[in-house]
Amino acid sequence: MALPIAPQSDTCSDAGTEPLMPYPQATALADTLKAIADPTRVRLLDHLASVPGGTVCACHLPGQLGISQPTLSHHLKKLVAAGILTREQRGRWAHYTVVPAALEGVRAFITATGAPSDIPRAPRN
Repeated sequence: MALPIAPQSDTCSDAGTEPLMPYPQATALADTLKAIADPTRVRLLDHLASVPGGTVCACHLPGQLGISQPTLSHHLKKLVAAGILTREQRGRWAHYTVVPAALEGVRAFITATGAPSDIPRAPRN
């Protein structure tokens, strides 16, 4: 299917008057987006954010996600390093909790750009 071609214009469109996002802010936002830019990490965040009490023991996650323990550890380490999750050692097992404030910058960016915030979610099994 061919995309419609916009009419050519001899004038250059205005770049706008709003200042660009400061580089340090853009870097912090990009780092957060990189940390969650993986389907397994998105599923992890979705699951952790929806659990009553907000904390999940790592021992339950591999089976629920259908991944191995080393793979889970890799993804959890990335999310903790980005400040998106906290990790608390309780005896033998680690428990993970989402840090809601860590995603506020992403939420604000998406809202400011006019991107749809009502991304459809698959029904939970």
